[in-house]
Amino acid sequence: MSGVTGGSLRATATRIIHQVVHSGQSLGQILPPALEGLPADERGRLQDWCFGSCRWWHRLNAELQQRLHKPLPKRHAQLESLLILGLYQLRHTRIAPHAAIHQSVETARELGAHQLTGLVNGILRKSLRDGESEPVTDAIRYSHPEWLVAKLSANWPEHWQAMLEANNRRAPMSLRYHTGHHDQASALAALADAGLSAQPGQLAPHALQLDEACPVERIPGFAEGHFSVQDEAAQLCTQLLELAPGQRVLDACAAPGGKTGAILEHEPDLTEVVALDSDRDRLGRITENLERIGAGARLVAADAGDPDAWWDGTAFDRILLDAPCSGTGVIRRHPDIKLLRRETDIRELADTQLRLLEACWQTLAIGGRLVYATCSVLQQENARIIQRFINGHMDAQLVPITLDWGIETGYGRQLITGEREQDGFFYACLEKNPAHWV
Repeated sequence: MSGVTGGSLRATATRIIHQVVHSGQSLGQILPPALEGLPADERGRLQDWCFGSCRWWHRLNAELQQRLHKPLPKRHAQLESLLILGLYQLRHTRIAPHAAIHQSVETARELGAHQLTGLVNGILRKSLRDGESEPVTDAIRYSHPEWLVAKLSANWPEHWQAMLEANNRRAPMSLRYHTGHHDQASALAALADAGLSAQPGQLAPHALQLDEACPVERIPGFAEGHFSVQDEAAQLCTQLLELAPGQRVLDACAAPGGKTGAILEHEPDLTEVVALDSDRDRLGRITENLERIGAGARLVAADAGDPDAWWDGTAFDRILLDAPCSGTGVIRRHPDIKLLRRETDIRELADTQLRLLEACWQTLAIGGRLVYATCSVLQQENARIIQRFINGHMDAQLVPITLDWGIETGYGRQLITGEREQDGFFYACLEKNPAHWV
């Protein structure tokens, strides 16, 4: 695909957006193959067009539907995504408006819709001339699905608007420096020598935030494990686990291995770290990440919710359960979540989360600690899971998190997306209390 023309690049973006909206495929699945072989500038444009169109799809689609006098023919359904892309370029990029309109029309021809080029031209020109009308609902204004706006406003009446605004901003690039190679001062100096400006993190002790994102190849010593890319909120798990030499640790849903690596960097003298994931293919990502930082763990492909299939009966002193979730705390990194996630998914996810928590609890030593984490901002997946679990377990003791971040929910702490430039995350600490062992 090297040397793809502007029009053809738009055709590729149009097809990708259409697949996300109408086929339920994620950008993480379908965008990487499309980027292969493209020059750097075209890779950047294709990523921006796909991410930006998904980020603003709900708002742009509301505008588009106002301008369409009748539905598009089914055989030309991809024109919806082409027009969304054109509107995104008019509203949110510096592309010259005449170029965005002209190349959208040419792309309509490329997609076989010769007879509809006048429609494409007319809608985009009228949109440019008239400007954007005032959104009629909060869901349109903030470009989110209505069900998610309703849940967030109910869960976080004082924060929901700021959360939605944060979801529409691009996430910063955060690093974790390896204390075996750097302290904070030398890490910042190494980045500066490489022409990268960064600031110390606000929450995690080994976090740095780059002023501008960059390819990992530009990060000095990245291939040797001196730095890892990891959001600051995700780095907090190592503090909450209270790791110490000689402990046996389980990372229950480990792929792609960022937190496994953080655990091994934080305490290199652990007796054993077991990294578990239900997807065997994803274990390769864990291996790559651990080899890069010079660490190792015992990798197991199994469902954490079925200990009989993988547990050897030796209890763990520490367990990290980074449970599968809605991803509503990382929408700014994955804007297609707005299009892919459904309200009905949340109950199913909550059932899975509770099942995993129940199963992992069986493998925890008396006096041991389990840290429950999600990158969700929905209480149904977070505080209510912990509440349900504690109500059913006399041997479970909630350990208050006294660190200075997040909102205390009574069942753990919730980090609000973007509050200190970090992702939305939830953490709760549970200890198995021998006094109530049954």
